[in-house]
Order: sequence, then structure tokens, then C-alpha cells
Amino acid sequence: MACTAASTTSEQWNGGCNGRGTITATGAPVSRWSVTPPLGSSRQVVSVWNGSPSHNGNVMTVRSAWSGSPAAGASTSFGFTVDGSCASPPQTGACTAS
Repeated sequence: MACTAASTTSEQWNGGCNGRGTITATGAPVSRWSVTPPLGSSRQVVSVWNGSPSHNGNVMTVRSAWSGSPAAGASTSFGFTVDGSCASPPQTGACTAS
């Protein structure tokens, strides 16, 4: 099982933005996925929807939610709000599938 991750910024304002992460199953269905966004020190994710966030120190991981199990070649997405600089689009990081 494998997956890819991509992100886009949907709204931006002074001091933050909303974004969308898209997870695509490659080759086989994905029952669970996780991504660890590389945020840097100037950004903090303050909310996530359609995904389940967890924190370990300053590292956040987003895992699949109830609706996040794409079939082979299909995609699912989650949304997030970032507090901090959004001069460049927030990245989702590498996708891990299981």
C-alpha cells in the first residue's frame, strides 16, 4: 500500500491561512494514512477537520478520519488552519499508508 500527499492554500489573511491536504492511494486501496507536515517555527496548525491530529512535542501528525480510506487511484482530503506565515503554501509532508 502506498499514498501520495499534496496541499493547497484555500484562504489567506494577515497572520494565517486555511489549507487542504489531499491524500491519493496509489496502486491499492489505503485503509489508513498519516502525514507529518513540516511546519517550521513560524507556523502552527490550530485546527484540522476530516483528519485526526496528534502532537509529539513540536511535531504534528494528521491521521485518517472515519471518511479517509480511499480506493486505489482515489483521493480523500482534510482541511487545516495555520496560525503564522503563509507566504509559501503549507506542505503536507510524506504520506504513510497502512
